[in-house]
Amino acid sequence: MNNSMISAMVSMNGIQQRLDLLADNMANVNTVGYKRKEAAFQDTLNSVMQQSSDFQLAGRATPLGIGMGFGSRMSELAVNFKQGTMKETGNMTDLAIEGNAMFQVLTQDGEVGYTRAGNFNIQINPEDPQTGYLVTNLGHPLLDIDGELIEVPAGSKLHIDGAGNIIAMDGEVEAEVGRIGLVTPLRSDALIQRDSNLFVLPPGEREGVIMATSDLAEEEQATIRQGVLENSNVDLANEMAEMLKVQRAYQLAARALTSSDTMMNLANNLRG
Repeated sequence: MNNSMISAMVSMNGIQQRLDLLADNMANVNTVGYKRKEAAFQDTLNSVMQQSSDFQLAGRATPLGIGMGFGSRMSELAVNFKQGTMKETGNMTDLAIEGNAMFQVLTQDGEVGYTRAGNFNIQINPEDPQTGYLVTNLGHPLLDIDGELIEVPAGSKLHIDGAGNIIAMDGEVEAEVGRIGLVTPLRSDALIQRDSNLFVLPPGEREGVIMATSDLAEEEQATIRQGVLENSNVDLANEMAEMLKVQRAYQLAARALTSSDTMMNLANNLRG
C-alpha cells in the first residue's frame, strides 16, 4: 500500500471523528447547560526521506530531503466551558449559574456528578409525602454545601438567592432549608464527561481539580439566578460552517484514496 493511500485513509478516519463531534454539538444546541466539544489534530508519523547529494545544486535554499506524512489524527478532545446565554423561564425551580461553577448532584451509581444544567424540579419523597427533593430532569438529587440531599416541604414556594440559600415559603411561614453546594473547577480539563450532560472527577482525585465556590474570594464567586436557564454555548451557524469545511476535506481525502487505488491498479496491470 503506497504512502498516499495510507495518508488518505488515516485522514479520513480523523475527519470522520471530527464530523461525529460536530454532529454531537449540533444535536445538543437546545440542551440546557450543554458545553461545546472541541478537537485538536496532529500529524501522524512525520518522516524525512533523504535525497542524494546530487540534488544539492548551486542556489538551492532548502535542505535535502522530502517531508513525508501519513495524514492526521485527533489528538485531544476538550470541552469549552464558556458561559452560555441566559433564558428567562419564570419557573422557580429553574436555576442558572453566572460565573465559573457547577451544581453537585448524586448519580444513580452513588457518585457525585457535576453539571451546569439547572432545570430542576421537586420530586416527592415516597417515604414522606410532605417533603420532596430538588432533582434534575433525570432524577439526580441536587446536593447542598455538605454533600447532602436538599429536602424541601412539598407544595411550598422556593426563594433562592444568588449565594444558593433556599427559603421555603408556605403562606406567611418561611423556613431556611439549606444552601446549594456549588463547586468551581480549578482544572476543568481534568473532569471526565459522562452521559446526560454530567461530569465526574478522575478516580481518587479532588484536590486541585475542584473546590467549593464558597471558599473563593467574594468577588470570584459565581452566583445563581432563579427562574432562568443557561442555554447551550453551541453556535449553530459556526457549527454548520465548520461542518461544510470538514465535509470538503473528507471529499478531498476520499478522492486522493480513489486516485491512489487507480494508480496502483494501473501499475499492477503493466506488462513488460
